[in-house]
Amino acid sequence: MKNINLLLIGMTALLFVACNKEADEKPKVSYESTAKEKPAPKTDTTQIEVADLPIHIPGTNYLIHPVGDLNIYGGAKKYESGSATNDIGFTISNYSEGEIAGYLRNLKFQQIGSDSIHALSDKPLLIQTATYLKSVAEKTKQQVMVYALADMDTNKDGKLDASDIKTLYLSESNGGRFTKMSADFQELIDWSLLESMNRLYFRTIEDTNKNGEFDKNDVIHYHYIDLSTKDWKVADYQPI
Repeated sequence: MKNINLLLIGMTALLFVACNKEADEKPKVSYESTAKEKPAPKTDTTQIEVADLPIHIPGTNYLIHPVGDLNIYGGAKKYESGSATNDIGFTISNYSEGEIAGYLRNLKFQQIGSDSIHALSDKPLLIQTATYLKSVAEKTKQQVMVYALADMDTNKDGKLDASDIKTLYLSESNGGRFTKMSADFQELIDWSLLESMNRLYFRTIEDTNKNGEFDKNDVIHYHYIDLSTKDWKVADYQPI
């Protein structure tokens, strides 16, 4: 009987590992439907929204209020005042040298001297980074923010999270002209600012073999945006 129990426990453990592995290998893109409409994520009404204290990026005339979910992904820290007894994370973002990072549902902007607050977008988002380009502002007088975020439920699991495709957006320092710069269904690999030319270079990868993953058999696209003008047009280049 003891051996049978051990065998059952072992089989259960293997099943649990297999299920977890399958969840971890969830594809970034699902092609279940042939419809061309963008997969719209559903708003999770069970989450509790919380805003961090406002951030002022030097050189701008706006406060930024990061907005996110309490205990998102279970990665929250204990309340740091020492008076809390529950493992509830009230801090949802990190700020360093002009960059706000986290898993944020929105950013709210408030002009200094005004009580009016407006949102970056009224659509579901998951913002991972928002970066102010200080050198571009100094050279061109354009105050530009760069965002890496998810805006579509590309794996069609009914929610917007880090498992969905990450894409590139730009906006002004007040959240205005919030514009998508990378193509739909192309994963943002990275971006870099070439200060000498006021160009924002970025790479994306396209799932050209339609297997739902981004791998060595897919195509990498190379782009740049000339930030010395206000057009914000994406140009392709071929380094290979």
